[in-house]
Amino acid sequence: MKLLYDNLSVEVSKMTTRTYSTSFSLGIYFLSNKIRNSIYSIYGFVRLADEIVDSFDGFDKKLLLERFKGETYESIENKLSLNPILNSFQQAVHQYNIDTELIDIFLKSMEMDLHKIEYSTEKYEQYILGSAEVVGLMCLHVFTEGDLNKFNELKPYAMKLGAAFQKVNFLRDMKDDYYLLGRNYFPNVDISEFNTLAKEQIEHEIEEDFRIALQGIKKLPSNCKGGVYLAYVYYKSLFEKIKKTPASRVMTERIRINNGRKFSLMINCMVQNKLNLV
Repeated sequence: MKLLYDNLSVEVSKMTTRTYSTSFSLGIYFLSNKIRNSIYSIYGFVRLADEIVDSFDGFDKKLLLERFKGETYESIENKLSLNPILNSFQQAVHQYNIDTELIDIFLKSMEMDLHKIEYSTEKYEQYILGSAEVVGLMCLHVFTEGDLNKFNELKPYAMKLGAAFQKVNFLRDMKDDYYLLGRNYFPNVDISEFNTLAKEQIEHEIEEDFRIALQGIKKLPSNCKGGVYLAYVYYKSLFEKIKKTPASRVMTERIRINNGRKFSLMINCMVQNKLNLV
């Protein structure tokens, strides 16, 4: 009977992914059936932790995150959780031997969001590592299916892709992060006077991350290349739109890619992948 609950747990993680991210949902859809559910489970876990620190105003976020952290490790140890998202996550952790050190680093980055931090370059890099790069490595464990040589070869590229995605998120969400949450992740940038020069410096950093990440995508196994490339294309398209947007508008609106454009990008990626052009 536990199989029924395990299947339900994955469905909850899948629903969570589809509710929060159209882009990642479509990217996951183009992964092979064998690994798809584990990526849903990783996204669900990451999303739930992020919600605690971002959305649960009026509650004791520190206490909630501490409980979530304890429940995470208990679920991994016991191979069971009554929290469906944690239950599906622990399945992925055990099936693909996801290093618990990656989970530790991720949760520490979530703890950073509980405090008003003046981000130095060191703290910025620490946050990017925990909130994005190690998440890419969790997924890479699934993509490489236990092949440690392949994992180690692709590790730096996966980290760059995670970093690129997160930095684009920072630019996209800059208005809400600053005015609603009181956060400024970019070191040495005065958000109250955000200007073209500061924006271009950040964009140059992101462009380099994307450039390196694409080299790794081309080396990915066939079980995941199409889906990861689609997520890359979505985020690259969003990034290009942000680049064309004046700094003043970035601080007053959230830049988006509409669903029609996403569908067009999806069709183009499918063709490229089919013709082995990636």
